[in-house]
Amino acid sequence: MSKKTTIIFDLDGTLLYTLEDLKDAVNYALRTKGYAEHDLEEMRHFFGNGIRFALKEAEPAATEEDLDELIRLFKTYYAGHLTDKTVPYDGIMDLLETLYEEGYKMAIVSNKVDEAVKTLAEHFFGKYVTVAIGNSDRIRRKPAPDTVFAAMEELGVTAEESVYVGDSEVDLATARAAGIPCITVLWGFREKEFLLEQGAERFALHPGEIPGLLGELPE
Repeated sequence: MSKKTTIIFDLDGTLLYTLEDLKDAVNYALRTKGYAEHDLEEMRHFFGNGIRFALKEAEPAATEEDLDELIRLFKTYYAGHLTDKTVPYDGIMDLLETLYEEGYKMAIVSNKVDEAVKTLAEHFFGKYVTVAIGNSDRIRRKPAPDTVFAAMEELGVTAEESVYVGDSEVDLATARAAGIPCITVLWGFREKEFLLEQGAERFALHPGEIPGLLGELPE
């Protein structure tokens, strides 16, 4: 194992396939307010910057007051449907078991609502992930590095020990702001060409490739 001791994961598009449950919740909110709904591929590009950004992308004409109501509707629906269609990506549980056995500390930081992040982390990854931090009014969301720094503090580790794993341009910017290397996964919400344009350097096509990439990071 390299001197890296800690893996900080994004959640949606990295550990969990959440897109269909997110789509259903967004469309419920839009439908309730009389706005047009969106299909799965459209939804894929809305997420990464938090739910207000996603809903604004889904309905650009919405006022701030409308967005507040859409967010309320989204949260109400999503809280009751967190795991309807959400599952870990193929290979993720094997990856986490491998990292756990090798002694890595693991955390999740996400722009998803904090309560949902903690619920999903405990439900799916309770054995492996000891820190899970989502979006709240107590801390700046990604790409600010605050959630990453908070996770490091809770785990008792430094930036020099840490690696970030995510699927989007937001994750790349977050890792950059935190001063830690990023491994970018290609099974999530963004395409490789776009990620290359955003400065991604290390890619994993499958979760099983991540331990090898960790071993290649400079000490």
